[in-house]
Amino acid sequence: MDLGIAGRRAAVSGASSGLGLATARALAAEGVRVAVGARSADRLADAAASIEGDVVAVPGDVGTPEGATAWAEAAADTLGGVDILVPNAGGPPPGGVADTPLEAYHPALDLNLMSVVALCTALVPAMRAAGWGRVVAITSVAVRQPIPHLVLSNTARAGATAYLKTLALEVASDGVTVNSVQPGSHETDRLRRLHGGDLSSAAADVPVGVLGRPQDFGAVTTFLCSDHARFVTGAAIPVDGGAVRALL
Repeated sequence: MDLGIAGRRAAVSGASSGLGLATARALAAEGVRVAVGARSADRLADAAASIEGDVVAVPGDVGTPEGATAWAEAAADTLGGVDILVPNAGGPPPGGVADTPLEAYHPALDLNLMSVVALCTALVPAMRAAGWGRVVAITSVAVRQPIPHLVLSNTARAGATAYLKTLALEVASDGVTVNSVQPGSHETDRLRRLHGGDLSSAAADVPVGVLGRPQDFGAVTTFLCSDHARFVTGAAIPVDGGAVRALL
């Protein structure tokens, strides 16, 4: 299927590995020119070199609103504009409510909430002016079903989801769609860290019986960036192998 986005320009943050890299790879395969971002210039350069297609590395740290804004502006300058934005960032440290100090919340909110707000604030106005745009944020199934011992991520990503839904309603009539994709358990470095490097039991609660592959997640995200998905906006879509049991 031709997704109708060849020649578009995409900015994907947190793209040196995992789901961000998989999404950048899928977009590039559709003929999209992609600016990938991450904190480590060396890791990012290696990641960009591994992608077939028109890809440019734009190093930057989106862990603060100021950093996210600077990276968005750099990506737009490099590409000559951004039609597709995929906000993504690694998760904050694990911990439960009782053992997470108050001062840990601010950097977590900057990383997983305010970075999304800053990226959208920097790039969505030009999409509205052009009459076409896509925002697809990578969040977490924790928004639907809080994950134990990840209170910082649960809290910040829930806030990001509320922001994205509000933004979607405000820009819908301008040809800009805003959605989020909620990954469950995928074969990523972060999941390995959370499981102490051993993923042998990680799929036990996944109904399909296996962990997700990053490339499958990237394909779903890329479809939401497509012209075919023009009538999908304000959605928060789990990609989790059926792990979330909630009806809505």
